[in-house]
Amino acid sequence: MTFSRRTFVQLSLGSAVSLAAERLFAQGVSPHTAKPLARPAPSGRPFNAHFVDVAATAGLTAPVIYGPISNKKYILETMGCGCAFIDYDNDGWMDIFLLSGTRLEEAPAGASSRLYKNNRDGTFTDVTEKAGLNAVGWASAVCVGDYNNDGFEDLFCTYFGQNHLYRNNGDGTFTDVTKEAGLWNQQSRWGAGCSFLDYNRDGHLDLFVSNYVQFSFEHAPVPGQNTNCNWKGIPVLCGPRGLPMGQHSLYRNNGDGTFTDVSRQAGIAKAAGSYGMTVIAADLDEDGWPDIYVACDSTPSLLFMNNHDGTFREEGVERGVALSDDGAEQAGMGVGVGDYDLDGHLDLFKTHFADDSNVLYHNDGSANFDDVTRTSRLGVETRYICWGAGIVDLDNDGFPDLFMVTGNVYPEVEKKLGQYANKTPRAVFRNLGDGKFEELTDAAGPGIAAAHCSRGCAFGDFDNDGDVDILVVNLNEPPSLLRNDVEGKQNWLKVKLQGVKSNRSAIGARVVARYGGKSQAQAVLSQSSFYSSNDPRLHFGLGSHTSADLDVYWPNGGHEAVKNVPANRLILLKEGAGIISSKGFPAK
Repeated sequence: MTFSRRTFVQLSLGSAVSLAAERLFAQGVSPHTAKPLARPAPSGRPFNAHFVDVAATAGLTAPVIYGPISNKKYILETMGCGCAFIDYDNDGWMDIFLLSGTRLEEAPAGASSRLYKNNRDGTFTDVTEKAGLNAVGWASAVCVGDYNNDGFEDLFCTYFGQNHLYRNNGDGTFTDVTKEAGLWNQQSRWGAGCSFLDYNRDGHLDLFVSNYVQFSFEHAPVPGQNTNCNWKGIPVLCGPRGLPMGQHSLYRNNGDGTFTDVSRQAGIAKAAGSYGMTVIAADLDEDGWPDIYVACDSTPSLLFMNNHDGTFREEGVERGVALSDDGAEQAGMGVGVGDYDLDGHLDLFKTHFADDSNVLYHNDGSANFDDVTRTSRLGVETRYICWGAGIVDLDNDGFPDLFMVTGNVYPEVEKKLGQYANKTPRAVFRNLGDGKFEELTDAAGPGIAAAHCSRGCAFGDFDNDGDVDILVVNLNEPPSLLRNDVEGKQNWLKVKLQGVKSNRSAIGARVVARYGGKSQAQAVLSQSSFYSSNDPRLHFGLGSHTSADLDVYWPNGGHEAVKNVPANRLILLKEGAGIISSKGFPAK
C-alpha cells in the first residue's frame, strides 16, 4: 500500500494526538530536528541589494526593553514583540511603530511603545507622547487597519494581560477605545498574533487574535524544575510545553465602532488548543473569501478555511501546513506570504527553532500546499532560532527572495554551548529564478551580517526610493532600520489600494502583476512576519520589464483589470474608479 504525503501527515497527527500525555514530559519546545542540506557551490551571480543599518542616524535610538539581558527566568521575558510601518498621518511616507516589553523588577525609563514620524529626509521624530501611545507592559503583536473606515489607519496591539485597540483620531493622536469597542478581556490572557480581516465581506474589518499560553507568575515553574525546563541538558526557562494552551478568538465588527466575540459561532473555538503565534489572513484558495493561518509553537499550525457563511473549518493537516514534511510538530513562529515561483498563487514561508529547517510551502492555487524546503535549498540553514520573515523582492529582479531575522531565547546557553549564540545574523535567501534559493550574508551588506537578538521585522520603503527596506526589533537594544541601496537599473511598481464597497484599507485584497510572461501574486495583509505589519503599498520588482498588467481581486469579491501600467511608479487604485493617482519616486 502507498500513501500520499498528505495522508502520511494525517496519520502522523493521529499518532501525535495519541501521545498527548507524553508531551507533558517532553522538552519545553518542539524537539523536531532536521540535518542541514549540503550547500551547493556559490552561483557567482551578483546580488544588487545592499543593506546598511541606519537606525542611529535616523533617530531610532531608544532600546526595545524585553526582560533581563541574560538568564531569563520566565518564558514571558524572552518572546519579544513586533513592529509596524504605518502612514498614520496620510502624508505618503511610512512612519514607524515599535512595541516594547518591560522587566519584572521595574520598567526602565523610556520602556514603552514608540511612534516615530517620518521627516521625509531619512530621519524620524519621536511623537509617542503626543500620540498617546506610550503604554508600558509585556507587548506582543501589532496589526494595522482602518477598522472604522474613516480614512486613518488604526492600531491593535496584543499584550500579556490586556490587549489594546487604538483609534487614530486623524490629528496625530490615538485614543485607547478597547473597552468601548467591546474588546476588553475580563480575565488576563496572553495575546499573541492578531490580524484585521473582513471575514464576512460586509465592508467592515473584523479581528482575529491568537493566544499563546495560559501563564501566571504565581504558578509558573522555574528553570530546571522539570523536563520542560531543560534544553540540551542545560536548565532553561519553562515552556511552552507543560503550560496550558491558549484559545483563539474572532471578533465581528458591528459597523458602529464595536465588536462581538463570535469565536464559537464561527467555529474557531472548535479547533484543538495550540500555542498560537503569528496570524495571517489572506485568500489562499482564491475563492474570494479570506482564510486564516496561525503559526503555532510546538503544536500543529492551524489553517481556518472560510465557509462563506460566517463560519470556518480548520484544515491545516489536510492541506499540508500544520506539520513538518515528516509529520512532526515544529516551533512555528513567523510567517511570510508571497509568490516565490511566480505562478500567481500565494505561498507561505514559516520560521522555526534551532536545529530545524524553516519551511517553504508551495500553494497550488486551491490552498493545497507542498513542503518544498529541500528542493528549494532552503534546508541548508538550521543553525538559528528564526522569527520575523518575508517573501519579498529585495533586489527588484522580479523574483521574490526570502528574508528572516534570528535570535536565541536562552541567552545563558552560549556560555556552555558556544555554537548557540544569543545574538546571530540575519539571513537572506536570494531567489535564483528556478525554484531554488541561495543563502547570502556578507554579500547582502553589513546590515545582514550584523549579529543581534531579534524578533519582529516589517518590510517597507521608508525613504520612498523604490526598493524594500526592513525594520527589525532587537531585544534590549535599539531597533535596526536596514536601508536597502539597490544598484543597477531594475524596475519596480508599487500599488496602493483603497476600498469603497470593501474595507477602506483593502485588507484581504489580492493583486496579480503580470510582466514578461510571469505572474506574481501579493496580498494586502494586516499582519505577517513575526507579530508585525508591513507597508500596505504592495511592491513588485519587475527586473528589466517596463510595465505590468494588474488583476485586482477586491475583498468584497469584485475583480478589476488594469493594463499596461508603467514601471517605477506608485499608483493608487480606488475600488471601482481605477487609477486615481500615479507618481514617480523619489517623492519630494
